[in-house]
Amino acid sequence: MPASLFKDYPFRSSRYDEMFAAPGVVRPHWQAFGDSLEDASEEALLQREAFIRHAIEADGISYNVYNDPQGARRPWELDMVPLIVDDDEWAHLSAAIAQRARLMNAILADLYGPQHLLSEGLLPPALVFGQQGFRWTARGITPPGGVWLFSYAIDIGRAPDGKWWVIADRTQGPSGSGYALQNRIIIANTFPDAFREMRVNRLANYFRSTQDTLARLADTHGESPLTVLLTPGRLNETYFEHAFLARYLGFPLVEGQDLTVRDNTVYMKTLRGLRRVHAIVRRLDDDFCDPLELRADSALGVPGLLGAIRAQRVLMANAIGSSVLESGALFGFLPAVCQRLLNEPLALPSVASWWCGERPALEYVIDHIDELVIKPAFPSMSMNAVFGHQLQGEARTKMIERLLAQPHAYVAQEWVRLAQAPVWQQDCLLPRSVGCRVFSFASGDGDYTVMPGALGRVASQSNMEVISMQRGGLSKDTWIRAMHTERLTNSMLKHRLGVDDLVKSGLDIPSRVGENLFWLGRYTERVEIGARLLRAAINRITSSEYELQNRLEGLIATLLRMGVLSRFSDQNEILDHPPALDPVLNLNPDLVSALANPYQPGSVAATLRSLSFAASQVRERLSQDNWHVLNRLEQLLSTPITSTDQALSAIDRIMQVCITFAGFAFDDMTRDEGWRFLILGRRIERLEAMALIIDSAFNARKEVSEQTLEWLLEVADSIVTYRSRYRRAPELLPVIDLVVFDQSNPHGLRFQLDVLADDLGHITRALGQPDPAALIAAPIQEMTTFDLSRLEHEAATDGIDALRSLLQQTARAAQQLSDEVQQRYFMHTQRTSSRREA
Repeated sequence: MPASLFKDYPFRSSRYDEMFAAPGVVRPHWQAFGDSLEDASEEALLQREAFIRHAIEADGISYNVYNDPQGARRPWELDMVPLIVDDDEWAHLSAAIAQRARLMNAILADLYGPQHLLSEGLLPPALVFGQQGFRWTARGITPPGGVWLFSYAIDIGRAPDGKWWVIADRTQGPSGSGYALQNRIIIANTFPDAFREMRVNRLANYFRSTQDTLARLADTHGESPLTVLLTPGRLNETYFEHAFLARYLGFPLVEGQDLTVRDNTVYMKTLRGLRRVHAIVRRLDDDFCDPLELRADSALGVPGLLGAIRAQRVLMANAIGSSVLESGALFGFLPAVCQRLLNEPLALPSVASWWCGERPALEYVIDHIDELVIKPAFPSMSMNAVFGHQLQGEARTKMIERLLAQPHAYVAQEWVRLAQAPVWQQDCLLPRSVGCRVFSFASGDGDYTVMPGALGRVASQSNMEVISMQRGGLSKDTWIRAMHTERLTNSMLKHRLGVDDLVKSGLDIPSRVGENLFWLGRYTERVEIGARLLRAAINRITSSEYELQNRLEGLIATLLRMGVLSRFSDQNEILDHPPALDPVLNLNPDLVSALANPYQPGSVAATLRSLSFAASQVRERLSQDNWHVLNRLEQLLSTPITSTDQALSAIDRIMQVCITFAGFAFDDMTRDEGWRFLILGRRIERLEAMALIIDSAFNARKEVSEQTLEWLLEVADSIVTYRSRYRRAPELLPVIDLVVFDQSNPHGLRFQLDVLADDLGHITRALGQPDPAALIAAPIQEMTTFDLSRLEHEAATDGIDALRSLLQQTARAAQQLSDEVQQRYFMHTQRTSSRREA
């Protein structure tokens, strides 16, 4: 690396620099990593930067920002250079964070219990009762083990003198630990030698203790503990983290609709029926958890959930009402509260704060507003931090007027010039303001385990005072060197798992997950079939041969019938004047829309969007390889298509990805009920679609041309098999036998019916439901007895009519089977038969 890497770094003496003690002088605990940077060539650093971008893109790591143009696809931002903290310093810091976590838990126990802090004047009642964070409905609830605050996170930053200060407490459902873990996975693979040689603390023990504490404190009554992670859904800004943590911890990822409360007991609606839930890790705000007792208009929560918590039938992490502690206005009262509840001084100070609800504090804030940062006193308020030194003239006057009008709604804090750390931008190191979010989890014995790492957060610009991921901030992996050789902690439940602890596959699959896997299978097959139809049409439109009428007319009609093509305005013109084969020929606009317009119902792009939605709902059930494939699939049509070559190239890539995903599904996924519903969806979609496509090929045409049979074989992916068997041009009888009646052809109708009957048998035996395979018994019987000799003659009118009747019957059976599967397994209702109704 050029020597100017450190020499040209813009050191600022007014800020604490995490890496540099002086211009060009690297701090001792950074030296090993600094040497690895200096030893690396510029090309190697650029390759590592590209590796990080590719890893984020491949894993689909996102941080959703509302109203952002990229929406749910906004990539996570990760800087290449980690934040390194000295191990001795971290030992003191982590002990102080564990103390603060104990303090926060004790405050919650008092506020929702005896309320001594209020009666003794250590906390102002207006500060507690005057905010939405305090939940009266949670009064008197005693959680398992006396733990209100299972998960606690703290935002900290350094002042210019190098001391750490608390910027914010995160107590409701702290986010970021999953992102910290994902950052660690990527950066450890980016600098594997440095990571190994510096003996960086690993994060696995922290997550292991999380699993163990929840399982140990949950009231299971001898059952195998079931912990779920409750998410608001895929539109939440940190949904990626929810899915990632659920998969990493082995917890089912559930939404409110996946849970139900019966007799003050929480159950998960699974494919096998109701299964009791013993613990819930929630990422859902207090307001939305229970529409019966909290927010009545919530469609995200579980009716009756608070009753189950009150009856101690389920463990909730964190307790309802814990958000009351996220108010920065509490900072000034914590030293006295800590002395009262823990009988020890507060080890980690908060940034100096003044709650304007107290008259002396309000007067101080107004007199010193230029030195302070004005913030909302309560998290429920929508307001950005205001830096007093930036207020001038009328803006300053209006801010003071707002303070005087509603003093209790504001808190002022000392303006701390945060430390800076180097980030890799524009092919060089640049300083940016930096802070950390550190995580801890209750160990169940009154103490807390602190993650030996953190989510480093960096301002996106050099002059930005506020560090916010919502405002485009960067993240960093945080390295703490291990002081001793690490060993993974054994479970606090048992030294080893017993027979009763074994979980059979499929037991914990929510019905919603099964439904989305089912539709993931259908949409994947629908994309593939739509792409095959369009490829056949585009190949024929660009053909210079003359029999275009026979080659194209039935294919366009099929595209219209299948809904892939909404209209074909230039059909007659193209049929009458076949275009010359030209690699840069502009395609018919209708075909382009059918391929690439995501807002046209039925198009390949629109189906890809539906596929992506279904996949996002079951992300925790998909392996990294599965997700990489699906993530690439959605990106394939992001480039505008203006030529034949581009269209065919896009279709070829779509086909490759679809085939790859099918391979993963058959070879990579465990054969549980979720997998069976994925495959069931594919089979039903292929059965219905191919029956309709073959029927369309005969529509209003008693004599089927050789050209029609050719594209039919292409769409059915059977042309290679046909040529190897018969070595001649397509003829009616062998083509129909291959794509309809052949039990060995995986794209044929009879094959789909036979496999469906087998899969339905497995599902019904496993789930204990009546077998819906009777819905496809009639077409199976018809195919078994169908007389193929009726298709031997060229004018086989009666035979074609009988075949079309069979095809239409098969398509209807597929549709009825799909409806029955959804009614029976996903909606948990069962239709009353027409005979019973009669």
